[in-house]
Amino acid sequence: MNFSTLTLLSIFLTTAELTTASADPKSPTKLFQKSPYHRELFKGDSHQHHAHQRRDGSCSFPSDAGIVKLPSNNGWAMDNKCEDGKWCQYACPPGQLMAQWNPEVTTYSYPGSQDGGVYCNEGELELKVKDHDGYCYDGTGTAKVNNKASSNVAFCQTVLPGNEAMLIPTNIDGGSTETLAVPGTDYWAKTAAHYYVNPPGVSAEEGCVWGSTSNPYGNWSPYVAGFNQDDSGSTFGKIGWNPIYFEDSSPFKDKNPSFGLRLKCEDEGSCNGDECEINPKKVGLNKCSAQNLKSDGAAWCSITATGNSKVIVEVFDV
Repeated sequence: MNFSTLTLLSIFLTTAELTTASADPKSPTKLFQKSPYHRELFKGDSHQHHAHQRRDGSCSFPSDAGIVKLPSNNGWAMDNKCEDGKWCQYACPPGQLMAQWNPEVTTYSYPGSQDGGVYCNEGELELKVKDHDGYCYDGTGTAKVNNKASSNVAFCQTVLPGNEAMLIPTNIDGGSTETLAVPGTDYWAKTAAHYYVNPPGVSAEEGCVWGSTSNPYGNWSPYVAGFNQDDSGSTFGKIGWNPIYFEDSSPFKDKNPSFGLRLKCEDEGSCNGDECEINPKKVGLNKCSAQNLKSDGAAWCSITATGNSKVIVEVFDV
């Protein structure tokens, strides 16, 4: 394992806490280790999972805040209604990050990890993070998707702080490129951005939701990806197989996806790491080229782009 891989793994384990949901919503797992916070999330009365007592009333989704209105739950990126005493999460446009959360929560720990978004107070939405102006702000801009597949592909970012469901959409048309939201160390608890990668041809409306074994979409997507940047300007990128794709209950575990991923640096002279590619037609199921590291039984690989240079994710048909 080279230096860049060790650095990436260290950051993902200590600050990024990249997660992947399991088949059973009562036992989600981290990509690298089990999470007691996630297991507790789905136990007992849902009222106890919020830092503030629920009161009557609700807050409406803002129409002029520059945020993305999702097709379900009145536009919010959360399971429940945006009601008084709750933190209400939302989706930002591609390349941008949620700028609001509970400023009193500074570490990745339950239940504070749920307190993302704006605070609903007697029908009024309150923006608590004063360092950011508004609802969203630009990420580092150092990760892009180059979709070489014949159809669109939906990258679905998990909501953190929040319930960590894959609800935040970035759709990339075939033959197009799009910037992904990459957090620096100023983002909440210095966490990374985590994405589920749906097969080409699956819309964001279909893929950026909690899925089922009917299709390899959403949390059942074959691949995941993660990105963050440190204070030196190094962007860490990872692509990997989704661990639940190979669970015993998965009907997809013996099926090759129809597409692959390749992770590379825009500037080869600023790149640390070996070849990083997932091509099931060439190397088979649950394997990556060169590195072929594994966590929770799923293979992954990584690279690092230094000096504020960009990481590129190529999507291609196989």
